[in-house]
Amino acid sequence: MISQVTSRSAAAQHLRDLARLRRVRDRIDREYAQPLDVEALASGAHMSAGHFSREFRLAYGESPYGYLMTRRIERAMALLRRGDLSVTEVCFEVGCSSLGTFSTRFTELVGMPPSVYRRHAAHATAGIPSCVAKQVTRPIRNREARAPSHT
Repeated sequence: MISQVTSRSAAAQHLRDLARLRRVRDRIDREYAQPLDVEALASGAHMSAGHFSREFRLAYGESPYGYLMTRRIERAMALLRRGDLSVTEVCFEVGCSSLGTFSTRFTELVGMPPSVYRRHAAHATAGIPSCVAKQVTRPIRNREARAPSHT
């Protein structure tokens, strides 16, 4: 009897934690360009930073910082496809404070540096509606990008 109450209580707590994590993920999606750190995100989920990071990774397959950077890179890709901003301007527009970190993470996710992507993207997505281009060019998470072929 006690084990049933305990397991129901644990299941209910797990569902509450998942709801909190979803709210934090939604906040990252909305506020990706703002300065966000794990401590503040964890506080918003009423969890310690370590527990929050572990639970976020379990729920979404990557760390909160990795998820944030993926959102920033997705937005950067859209801005670079537009072509009216420099790579540096795009870096700061999406909330990154270091051009080096931005370029490294962009290259890891997209498979090419942002300057190369900017040159190629305009030609690759010409004539494609932006909503389709966004889906087709979505970055691959967890460093799974293939190296660009030079044919």
